[in-house]
Amino acid sequence: MKAIEVTDLHKSYRTAAGRVPVFEGLTFTVEQGGSLALTGPSGSGKSTLLNILCGLDSADAGQLALLGEPAGLLGPDDWADLRRSRIGVVFQDSNLMPALTLEENVRLRADLAGQSFGPVRDWLERLGLQGLGQRYPDQVSGGQRQRAALAMVFAMAPDLILADEPTGSLDRHTASAVADELFRWQRHSGCTLVLATHDLSLAACCDQHLDLASGA
Repeated sequence: MKAIEVTDLHKSYRTAAGRVPVFEGLTFTVEQGGSLALTGPSGSGKSTLLNILCGLDSADAGQLALLGEPAGLLGPDDWADLRRSRIGVVFQDSNLMPALTLEENVRLRADLAGQSFGPVRDWLERLGLQGLGQRYPDQVSGGQRQRAALAMVFAMAPDLILADEPTGSLDRHTASAVADELFRWQRHSGCTLVLATHDLSLAACCDQHLDLASGA
């Protein structure tokens, strides 16, 4: 089964100087349980493509099918349901709710996905956040917030993870440990993974590699 099917996708942005293409005629597929790395310099469209794949942005033309659903048939509520239960998105800014502790953020995401009995504290500990669950996002570092964001996604047990620079704010040692946990869980769960990264060693861990600078 194909988790993602992208055919002849086009996206551009309108500026004062006219339309600026982000990508043109993009075509690729990802099998269920597979992994794809998106690479390319800043501005090549990595984050834009992830936003299209989770329904936060739309393409100008082309076709997209996600988890067996043609994107053209999905309305805003359908996309919201997918992000709540089947698509886990890891943003560069971690996207934690500031009024909740780290543990409460993870618990909320698990509850919304119907995974109320998931091992929330276990995920925090496995990502190196033991003893920090009762702290609020502004009481921990940016790297710790990013790891909490990954714990939120793991706890919801999604069918698809879209991760935007998931290790970008981490030191090399921590990034390696987090990446190991990410791929270990992805393989164990059979979840599909698409990650945007500048780290070519991380990209090499994926089944497929799409360089948006060259389209290859």
